[in-house]
Amino acid sequence: MPTEILVKDLRQAFEQARELDGSMAQRLDVFADAVRKLHPSTAAIVDRLVARLRQHGAAEDAPKPGDVMPIFVLPDETGRLVSLKDLLAQGPAVVTIHRGHWCPYCRISISTLVKAKPRIEALGARMVAIVPDREQFAAEMREDCNVNFPILSDMDNGYALSLNLAIWVGGEMREYMSKIGRMLPQYHGNDSWMLPIPATFVIGKNGRIKSRFVDPDYRNRMSIDDLIDALK
Repeated sequence: MPTEILVKDLRQAFEQARELDGSMAQRLDVFADAVRKLHPSTAAIVDRLVARLRQHGAAEDAPKPGDVMPIFVLPDETGRLVSLKDLLAQGPAVVTIHRGHWCPYCRISISTLVKAKPRIEALGARMVAIVPDREQFAAEMREDCNVNFPILSDMDNGYALSLNLAIWVGGEMREYMSKIGRMLPQYHGNDSWMLPIPATFVIGKNGRIKSRFVDPDYRNRMSIDDLIDALK
């Protein structure tokens, strides 16, 4: 299926990407291609960030298949605590790490996961998403994307740090995000300007990682087919 769609602005590109009847990659590519065409300078800023992260080996030390997944106890958007231990007591788990409610790639990704939830649950697995945002913004993401699984708040990126996924956005990206009103201090409750590298971990009932997807380029995410194959 071709992913090129004629769009006039990024809002239209986002909505078309999110509603596209296609794969995770196809949906994300619709938006990424629109950014490159409509705002090439923005795409270049992201490219430079990704190059910096790759140069410094960002996420290379994140947990790998076969490793025991570090545990967490985090609040969902209502303040209820959710633990990895409780998730695994009922079967395998899918843990997805996202940059935040404001990130269009994360919203496209999580909307794709929502559509895949019946297939995931049919294999006995439960799924959670983790963001560094405060609970009110996690709740906003849940409502905007019609999410029907918990969105957990990782305050101060504590869990992302334990996974070796937390990065500083860098001066250029910080300046750009501030210019367009993406104020991480407001969303996070701190002024560190740190974000997690998005990731997906498929965890067996024994607590060990069966499969993972980690990429410093946040425009890429694990495919649903790969996720389902790992659960099988």
